[in-house]
Amino acid sequence: MNPFAYITHPDCARHEIAPGHPEQPARIASVDAALRGAPEIAAALSAIEAPLAEPDSLCLAHDPDYVSTLLKLEPAPGEFIRLDPDTAINSYSLDAARRAAGAVMHAVDEVVLGKTARAFCNVRPPGHHAERDKAMGFCLFNSIAIGALHAIQQHGLQRVAVIDFDVHFGNGTSDILRDHGNILLLSSCQYPLYPLDEVPVAGRSEINIILPPESDGNAFREAAVSQWFSALEAYAPQLVLISAGFDAHADDPLAGLNWQADDYAWVTSEIVRLTGAAHGIVSSLEGGYNLDALGQCALAHVQALIA
Repeated sequence: MNPFAYITHPDCARHEIAPGHPEQPARIASVDAALRGAPEIAAALSAIEAPLAEPDSLCLAHDPDYVSTLLKLEPAPGEFIRLDPDTAINSYSLDAARRAAGAVMHAVDEVVLGKTARAFCNVRPPGHHAERDKAMGFCLFNSIAIGALHAIQQHGLQRVAVIDFDVHFGNGTSDILRDHGNILLLSSCQYPLYPLDEVPVAGRSEINIILPPESDGNAFREAAVSQWFSALEAYAPQLVLISAGFDAHADDPLAGLNWQADDYAWVTSEIVRLTGAAHGIVSSLEGGYNLDALGQCALAHVQALIA
């Protein structure tokens, strides 16, 4: 068994919202360079090309009319079609978003079938703001939600944990998964911050850590120990999916928390420790907009995944 799968695709570095936008193509290269620059990681990286998710698979999490309408959009080369004030697509975007969803689904297959123990998907656009019938917050298709529902419907899993430590609340993931009987949803976020107008009310199997601006990694660690970990251990998930956003880092330009790379290493190590008997762990890139910090945090995360 290959102990680690690294899934990416060149299309994910061609999607662009607008020139100079912080959700930029260079994010993929920054993560890739950081991982390949670490000898112990580089030796484990045999990149798998992310497949295109089929429309029926996208409909696991999204309304069919939404999927059909979005896939009919065809921006000309150099053109941008705006979907909301924060979200636009170019001629590569829909393929990139389908690759991102396809990466997570393929990673789920590899892990559940025992071909690999853990996987990291270096893909974009991010997905956790995409709701059932709405693109928003840079996101088109909710890759993690699609992967979780794929694991349940295709592989018959009964207990899937979804963990989202992006600095922004994963409203789309909550919208799609919060009341699903086979999913435990754990998230952390800064409040107040996009997309929240008020503190979210948790679903029946959802635990949200809400952190005020300027919170450091110690505040998150204390909250994770007191609010997440006993629930995660008791749940004994068969599969863990991670929305790996690295924008809670102190240097990130789009938020106001003060985490460091060590905090991502710590939470990842704790997830690995608490779910060691699980079928495996699939992680997929969400936010992170300071390129140097993004590379450092992704490296710390992957090092902990493969330890």
